[in-house]
Amino acid sequence: MKSINLDIINRVKKDILTLQGFKTLPADNTVRIGIPTIEANFPNAVFPTGCMHEFISQTIEDAAATNAFVAALSGRLMQFGGACAWISATRTLFPSALKRFGLEPHQIIFIDLQKEKEVLFAMEEALKCNRLTTVIAEVKDVDFKMSRRFQLATEKSRVTGFILRHQPRTANTIACVSRWRISSIASEPQAGMPGVGFPRWNVALQKVRNGIPGNWQIEWAGNSFADVTKQDSKIISMPLLKVG
Repeated sequence: MKSINLDIINRVKKDILTLQGFKTLPADNTVRIGIPTIEANFPNAVFPTGCMHEFISQTIEDAAATNAFVAALSGRLMQFGGACAWISATRTLFPSALKRFGLEPHQIIFIDLQKEKEVLFAMEEALKCNRLTTVIAEVKDVDFKMSRRFQLATEKSRVTGFILRHQPRTANTIACVSRWRISSIASEPQAGMPGVGFPRWNVALQKVRNGIPGNWQIEWAGNSFADVTKQDSKIISMPLLKVG
């Protein structure tokens, strides 16, 4: 009787996740980002696709780290093919640099606009295109109503969206499955090699729907992620903004 009850509970949980936008991919097309310690904090222990993710940065350095981390994530999501749309009104990204993070420039459609209002419009339209795998938009502010339209578009098209918010006026709640903050940390040179080592980031998953927030130290080496979190280190997550 107890096992039957557990089966029913697990089935109901999966049904609830489906209603909230967490749809299971076919078994032969399951996307793994390659960071099991982070994936374990998501529902079903799988990085959520076909939904919206929010990244917030306050400094230019953090914005650059965020761009690199999101590019690496997109590369993992595009391992089965597809294309990415990168939309911005203030793009400073150097396309050729993306090759270091597993993305080829020809896989990306860069859309450079003049106003953030145009970025929001272009993102909604891009999210409706199921020929794309990911859509990335650099935009400072977005309200809940607009973000809800983004989320509804992703649930229908199964495109994964990333909103990169640099220096937003307020850390308002928007309709995203997760909120992240990425910052650079010191790399460690390889044994016997001069200079700097592979890129490293402090990855703060500040909130996630039906999941568990956490902090990790992640390295990008050899076109793959590696969790290099030091168990004895204490990572303190500082408040993003003063709201009000």
